[in-house]
Amino acid sequence: MSHQTGKPGKTRKSTQIDGFELARIKILPAMLGRAPFEGWTAAVLRAAARDADIDDSTEKAAFPRGVRDVLRYWSQMADAEMCAAMTAPEFVSLKIREKVAYAVRARIDALRPHREAARRAAALLALPPYGLLGARLAWDTADAIWRGLGDKSADFNFYSKRGILTGVWTSTFARWLADDSEDEAATNAFLDARIENVMQIEKAKARVRDLGLDLNKPIEALARLRYPAGRG
Repeated sequence: MSHQTGKPGKTRKSTQIDGFELARIKILPAMLGRAPFEGWTAAVLRAAARDADIDDSTEKAAFPRGVRDVLRYWSQMADAEMCAAMTAPEFVSLKIREKVAYAVRARIDALRPHREAARRAAALLALPPYGLLGARLAWDTADAIWRGLGDKSADFNFYSKRGILTGVWTSTFARWLADDSEDEAATNAFLDARIENVMQIEKAKARVRDLGLDLNKPIEALARLRYPAGRG
């Protein structure tokens, strides 16, 4: 399975094209079964591998960076499940904001069977040694959503869309982890409000473009706002 980088037009080679995918497929469920109670540690990973009848050398080959690679692999699997949900027939007829909400909810659906494991993973990824990994995984999820929406933006728009959606995803995910409302009504309301914020930003960007300003050249755009043509 290949995944995209955060750069327009470039493809990241899959880390899964080797002889150890079967080991990963076996170890991940075992790890998810232990993580809610024991956390995400090297010792738990070794125990999960033994549960899956995978020897230590194969486990290390499957996940060379240990828990970091397991978390990355789980996130990639959840992203793939989300993208598969975005191919459903009912998805096509939705408005853009509805599609984004659909995708974010599908991503949460992928985590729901392992909510406590996700909670423990989020706590780990919030620690400084894991901060860059957490940011990378969140960005990749936002990137997967936009690609699933058929986004063909480049330059400033490519990064701004993914940056904004990364914030929507991470904040909604955090709200979901703390949600004890019926049918996750609080999470759904929170997500709808965040998407409305995004749509307002997109409307503002459209107004800026209507003024003839290039958002890819922010300094020039600011200068033209301050010194519009025709004023001397």
